[in-house]
Amino acid sequence: QVQLVESGGGLVQAGGSLRLSCVVSGRTDSTFAMGWFRQAPGKERQLAAGISRSGAFTDYANSVKGRFTISRDNAKNTVSLEMNSLKPEDTAVYYCAAGDIASRWPNDYQYWGQGTQVTVSS
Repeated sequence: QVQLVESGGGLVQAGGSLRLSCVVSGRTDSTFAMGWFRQAPGKERQLAAGISRSGAFTDYANSVKGRFTISRDNAKNTVSLEMNSLKPEDTAVYYCAAGDIASRWPNDYQYWGQGTQVTVSS
């Protein structure tokens, strides 16, 4: 059984930084494409950043380009999201997701973490 556990959320002032981490356990015989999604109250869950199995390809929502960086360490089965220059509109629950293909669509990911709250105050 695959499990994803996120950490690193919290409260930060606008302009600040946070780093989210996700550890994948269970099926480690193969590598997943990974994504960080976020969902604000009353809004749909959307991709913030995604990364391919090898880490060679990354994808970002336009709203976070230049501010967020996704990375992975396959030896440690971890994926991270470095978030800089945070804005109040970045406030959301952030979810780590794993799937067989890199995609912007939540339904393409088979495994999900429990989510971690990120709150950016103005």
